[in-house]
Amino acid sequence: MSKKGKVLVAMSGGIDSTATALLLHEEGYEVIGITMKTWDYANSGGNKKETGCCSLDSINDARKVAVDCGFHHFIVDIREEFGNYVIDNFVDEYIAGRTPNPCVLCNTHIKWEAMIRRADALDCEFIATGHYAKIKQQDGRYYISKAVDLNKDQSYVLWGLSQACMARSRFPLANLTKPEVRQIAHDRGYTDLAKKGESYEICFVPDNDYRGFLRRQVNGLEERVAGGKFLNTAGDVIGEHHGYPFYTIGQRKGLGVAFGMPMYVKEIIPETNTVVLGKEDELYRNTTTVGQINSMKYETIPNGLEAVTQIRYNSGGTFSTLHNKGNEVEVEFHANVKGVAPGQSAVFYEGDDVIGGGIIHR
Repeated sequence: MSKKGKVLVAMSGGIDSTATALLLHEEGYEVIGITMKTWDYANSGGNKKETGCCSLDSINDARKVAVDCGFHHFIVDIREEFGNYVIDNFVDEYIAGRTPNPCVLCNTHIKWEAMIRRADALDCEFIATGHYAKIKQQDGRYYISKAVDLNKDQSYVLWGLSQACMARSRFPLANLTKPEVRQIAHDRGYTDLAKKGESYEICFVPDNDYRGFLRRQVNGLEERVAGGKFLNTAGDVIGEHHGYPFYTIGQRKGLGVAFGMPMYVKEIIPETNTVVLGKEDELYRNTTTVGQINSMKYETIPNGLEAVTQIRYNSGGTFSTLHNKGNEVEVEFHANVKGVAPGQSAVFYEGDDVIGGGIIHR
């Protein structure tokens, strides 16, 4: 038994999770690797070769590291859990006229919970992933904070983690930059892996065609929503669209109609199959309402707290005042923000620390 303890490491076959496993192994932890099969892309009808964490090549890359280092490695099929929750939610949200963030749901409701269950079964005290983020503790509470490498920081997608999950989680890459992580792999003989590219696509939509994915998932969807109207902000009909689920807030390209000036999707109204378009300056607003709140740093979101609210991944965030309304938080932005999209995550920061987050309702 290692003095450091046993740790279950999520290994996707990519460079970040590989470096995580290598570092923990070298630090003296008893490492057990786990690769989670979340999705079989061949069943989705897409036209791109399966890549990323679910591909056979990636699974083999993860297993090779485990064999080289002499620790156990397991492949766990969680496709049913993943599909029932993440993909159903993805489809349902678009049908409801919202823009989902499946990576947040997968992290907080599927992968972490699946890892905790397997860690318990294998008597592992800890779980670890290759995320670029920190876990801090204050007054008995755990919370996420930004990583050293702000270009890779993933704190935004981790706002939904529970206290129990964070208490057992380890992020060995928190204080490393991406070039340093590549060097770790290179120095240990994994030169091909050190050069391996990164995927920014949704794992179950690797061709980035979410509209095609929706068509394949929902029989007859295209016929059901065809012939909807484009309206301007004055309520005038200015064109016809292909169906409201195929548009997202802030979209400018691919509208299919020429208006003589740039027009953007401002609002989606599923009840009437209507998409409201506006000029760029009509996309700005200074408030939003956030629900499904997970408070991290404090037991509840402090009413009246000034924070930086980030409404999309890799945006700089905007100074704001948080008004706690019980089940929701009303965010009052100190400057107008563009493209607030229901269904996306809003994450509240105090400096580098994640106060909490939730889903934008309206």
